[in-house]
Order: sequence, then structure tokens, then C-alpha cells
Amino acid sequence: MKEKGNIGINILIVILVLLIITAGVLLFIKIMEGQTVLTNNNLEENQEEENVIIEEEPKEPEKQVQIFTGTDRPIAVMIDNVGEAIPQAGLNDAYIVYEIIAEGGLTRYMALFKGVDLEKIGPVRSSRHYFLDYAMENDAIYVHYGWSPQAESDISKYKINNINGITAPSTTFWRVKDKSSPHNAVTSTEKIKNQAEKFGYRMESDSRSVLNYVTDEVTLDTEDAIIATDILIPYPSCKSRFKYNEETARYERYTNGTLLKDWDTKEVVSTKNIIITFAGNSTLNDGEGKGRQDLDNVGDLKGYYITNGKAIEIVCSKNSRNSKTVYKDLEGNVINVNDGNTFIEICPLNTNVTFE
Repeated sequence: MKEKGNIGINILIVILVLLIITAGVLLFIKIMEGQTVLTNNNLEENQEEENVIIEEEPKEPEKQVQIFTGTDRPIAVMIDNVGEAIPQAGLNDAYIVYEIIAEGGLTRYMALFKGVDLEKIGPVRSSRHYFLDYAMENDAIYVHYGWSPQAESDISKYKINNINGITAPSTTFWRVKDKSSPHNAVTSTEKIKNQAEKFGYRMESDSRSVLNYVTDEVTLDTEDAIIATDILIPYPSCKSRFKYNEETARYERYTNGTLLKDWDTKEVVSTKNIIITFAGNSTLNDGEGKGRQDLDNVGDLKGYYITNGKAIEIVCSKNSRNSKTVYKDLEGNVINVNDGNTFIEICPLNTNVTFE
């Protein structure tokens, strides 16, 4: 009887052990399943948090200068500025317009175009040799209708890629009927490019901009800044004036007291920036008696940078005729220029420029 009792107890012990082991295994499985669910939930929560961060903090696109972009080689076009030639076509689309004294105390323009498509530019007029200096520093194809003897010589000397309306095929330029000759020759960017390609000229350029354009607004808020909402530049036989429009933050151009508008679009000619440079000039003794001018523009010249209703004094430095002009403040720092078009006014040393 005793042996049977021991056998029964042993069986119970085995059964209890098996039950305990089974319960342990089941508990272990439950714990592992719970950890797996928790881990998956954590991963999903982390992914949701990462997605929220990406949505809340998108990267802003980097600002790019707009006035001077791409690899198109600039085009420099000589534009007439006597009474019969006004108004002109294309000035608003130029990234830089140079205005410099010519014979008789009048002025002439050279407009620089890059990456634009214009159906009409003009009236196109003849070359003067000192304008070549600014075509070279912009690495531009130079477009003109005729030339002075000095310009003809220097175009050859400096091997300037040029298109002359007198010698180019008649398809490159045409004359309009609403103005009289010689103030009625016009062209287009398409015709200029077509002729330049036929001449085998380089059509692309990696040359940097003459001006140090920046995307952040330049306000000239310094102690030495001058209020400049009305600027008068009295060339000997031509009064150039710029009046600041606070609504557009641009300067509107006046010539001899008349607001200048585009020949075709009738839009007011305006600019974001103005640079004034004072340079010596003299009458050439070339035997022709036409009063043609020479320009002393190499060296450190005094001037002003004007934008957003204010002006500062600057120094305009040019080491040679074909080197880039560097524009610096009086402390020797290269000036930042607002991203927009610019009129560069190169006037005689004794010009009484006034600011209001």
C-alpha cells in the first residue's frame, strides 16, 4: 500500500511540474508578443514624429541674382540720344546702360543686354572709342552703326567682336519710317545673334559681372549717406534727371525735363541703381573739327552709388582700358549693388550734380 501511495504522489508532482513549465512557456510567449507590439508602436510613433518635423521645417530655396544670370554672352548696343532719336527702344531691358558725353556736349548710350529677347533696339548709332572700354569689361559683342576714326582703329587694335550696320548685311538692321535718318536704324537681339554666329563670334561667356550684385536689399543706411530722391546730372547740352518713386523703389528717368518712355511699349524708363563717375574729358585734335571727345577714365575716379532714395560716395577704379572697373566705398570695400538694372553716368569732372 505504501508503494502505491508513493507512485501517486510522484505522478502528481510530475503533473504539477509540467503545468508550471507550460504556464511559464505561455507567460514568456505573452511577454514577447507584448514587447513586439510595443516596439512596432514605438517605430510608428518615431516615424510619425520625423514626418511632422519634415513637414514643419521645409528648406527654403536659395536666392539667386536675377539681373545677371546664365551663360549668354552680353550684347552692347550703341543708342542715339539726341532730340530726334528720343524715345528709344530697349533701355528698360538692359542690365546696364552707360551714358557718356559725346561731341557738342550731348550724350550717347551704350545698353548691355544678356539673356533677353527683344524685337526692337535703337535707334542704333555710331561708335566712339571710349565706349569700347566698357564693352570689353563686360565681354560683350559690340553693335554700332558707323564709327569714328578712333573707334575704327581701336576695334581693330583690341580685336573686338563687333557688328557694324554700315558693313553688315542689310538683314541685320532696318530703318523705320516714324523717325528720320540717321536716327531711325534699329535691330533686334535675334538678328544680332544670327549675324554674330555667321561671323564666328563666341556666343557664351563665363565672365563675372562688373557689379557685385546681391539678393539681400541694399539700403545705404549709414551716417554719411545722402538723401537722393531727385538727382540732376547737367551734361553740357543734355540734362539727365532721375526721380525716386517710393511705391516701386525705382528711379524714373527724365531727359531735358521730359519723362522718358519706351518707344514701343510706352513704359516709363526706370532703374534700380545709379552709379555716377566723374572723368576728365577733352576735345580731340583729329583734323576733322567735329569736336569728338577723349575720356580719361583709367585710374581712381570719384563717384556716387545711388539706390533706394540714398547715395554714398564711392571710388571707381579702372587699371586699364580693357580691365573691369571696381566700385568701392571710401573704406576700400567693394560695394554691394541691388539686384536690378543700373544706369552708369560717366560725366565731366566739373559737372554740378545735385541731390534732393
